[in-house]
Amino acid sequence: MAKASEVGSAHSPMPTMKDVAKEAGVSVKTVSNVVNDYEFVSSATRQKVNAAISKLGYVVNVPARNLRLGHTGMIALAIPDLALPYFAQLSSLVIEEAKKLGLRVLVEPTLYSREGELEALHGSQHSMIDGLIYSPLELGMEDVKELDVPYPLVLLGERIFTQDADHVATENVEGAKHATTYLINSGCRKIAVIGIHPGEELGSAALRLNGYREALDEAGIPFDPRLAVPSRMWHRIDGVNAMNELLDSGVVPDGVVALNDMLASGALHAIQMRGYKVPDDISVIGFDNSEDSQYLSPSLTSISPGLEAVARLSVRILKDRIDGVQPLGTQPGAHVFRKVTSTLVVRKSTRPLPDGQVSL
Repeated sequence: MAKASEVGSAHSPMPTMKDVAKEAGVSVKTVSNVVNDYEFVSSATRQKVNAAISKLGYVVNVPARNLRLGHTGMIALAIPDLALPYFAQLSSLVIEEAKKLGLRVLVEPTLYSREGELEALHGSQHSMIDGLIYSPLELGMEDVKELDVPYPLVLLGERIFTQDADHVATENVEGAKHATTYLINSGCRKIAVIGIHPGEELGSAALRLNGYREALDEAGIPFDPRLAVPSRMWHRIDGVNAMNELLDSGVVPDGVVALNDMLASGALHAIQMRGYKVPDDISVIGFDNSEDSQYLSPSLTSISPGLEAVARLSVRILKDRIDGVQPLGTQPGAHVFRKVTSTLVVRKSTRPLPDGQVSL
């Protein structure tokens, strides 16, 4: 499709939907159905209309269309913190996916605040948006009723699970289990986990700890509570502090599973400052596969949670709800739950597997 800057001039008016209909030999209503991506249009007709659109350089007037539909063309993304690479990358991907569908995104950091998360759900800004992609950190299962809002909502993360909201989740248990198993298969037997939240039953920390413990159990390695180091926050300095706390206790692991890449980055720094070599003395593996992980020294092995798929699915589901379409072919009235597959990205911070052995 031609860009707006390439269409029309002082001497040629912008083509209209009527012009497209005439060129394609169809009704204006059919052109409207194609432009709005209605599913009940034959592929042959859709091809004819799209060919006419391309030939004439017709550009959809998105604001006008939204006004007719009672939409603003704006969605919101509520996340805990833009300073964390995971959420910064997620925001960028959501904006990219939304743009493909003619939507703009209002990013609202809730700053690890229950009040901020409730404001994102119930604040006055919802007169400006058509729907919300929502990643809570402070709300829990006792707050399910707060998700009963009068607009389309897609839930992210693992703090709240409910059949009453569309939800896109990631493989936290499976990812941490894969990371720990990789370290075991590379020869590690004294594996630390940093970033746990003691007492937490739901959420990324709890689920990733479960995956770590499952891998130990399957390998016949007893869980050693001295190797499980808590950290309320998951920033780089928290990784430094957690690793130093472990080493100061006299416990020296041969492998570390950090519950995100920022913790892993801090752990790498602390390990090297104490005179240990990575991965010769201590292997380190992270979680999130943030863009910076490949530029650390050594580059960081990490679990990729599939953020591209998370963004694509969440925006597509939300757009379908805004348009009154049942998303992803689900049954009428049903809500969507999708778990995105994670993958292990092996770099230089972990020892290689023995010859002939492959990762999961």
